[in-house]
Amino acid sequence: MPGGPADQRPLAIFLMGPTASGKTALALHLADRFALDLISVDSALVYRGMDVGTAKPDAGTLRRHPHRLVNIRDPRDAYSAAEFRSDALREMETISAAGKVPLLVGGTGLYFRALQSGLSDLPEADPVLRDRLDSEARTLGWPALHARLAALDPAAARRIRPGDAQRIQRALEVIELTGRPLSQLQGGVRERFAYRVLKLVLMPEDRAALHARIVERLDAMFAQGFVDEVHGLRARVDLHAELASMRAVGYRQIWQHLDGEFDLAACRERAIHATRQLAKRQITWFRADRDALAVDPLDSGHIARAEQAVADFLARPEHG
Repeated sequence: MPGGPADQRPLAIFLMGPTASGKTALALHLADRFALDLISVDSALVYRGMDVGTAKPDAGTLRRHPHRLVNIRDPRDAYSAAEFRSDALREMETISAAGKVPLLVGGTGLYFRALQSGLSDLPEADPVLRDRLDSEARTLGWPALHARLAALDPAAARRIRPGDAQRIQRALEVIELTGRPLSQLQGGVRERFAYRVLKLVLMPEDRAALHARIVERLDAMFAQGFVDEVHGLRARVDLHAELASMRAVGYRQIWQHLDGEFDLAACRERAIHATRQLAKRQITWFRADRDALAVDPLDSGHIARAEQAVADFLARPEHG
């Protein structure tokens, strides 16, 4: 007999994992097999014109399997976790109303957390204040602003890396706008998520094999015109190196190369290192999610295992 009241919430699937772990390929397979619609959970894929360096699905793939929340922002514009949450919930509701299940796929852990756990009641972004902080960072450097944050909000500074410009900027902005530290405002009780969720995380056990994938994919990006893509973006007068879009892994290093800071070979090595560091942070983030089913993408049976997990989830009685 059922052990509790029926859970009538609609279903959703999260497919998470580090860069180069094969999330897109698995998502496409699952969408072919089940009644799923895809939503991108990626802070770089939101930007138009950033195609090669983000490993954005090609036009044919997007026609066959549209990814919602891809190409929705110009690179000059900011895009926050709060905006993602609002956009994703709207798209999930549309998919559910059409009788399908949303499959959210990507590697931006903060977006997944914001979607499921909610966000604190924080002030809206202030463009004038952000411009001032950007100007200070260009003069003093983001580590200096991180040190300022450490003095004002030590708890937030411990969580934010000295080079994480976007989060440093936001934390300082919140302090100036509210007079209270971000860490204090982020507490509080949050509502129950409106969906029952299956979480799948692609978690490579062989780190060296993942690193090899990263190198192979990055070299393919260079062959496909990654440098030319950044050159075209850099030619725009409204874009600069401190924008969130241009701080994306790979884009930052190529921009610096085009500025003459180092040659193309050094650019490639720096981009490889930055991508490996990104993957390491993503693995740490997703490994901490105890509710997720870990699947090794380097295991030949990983597709069948993920497919079975989805089939079981979709067929499960709605118990609480």
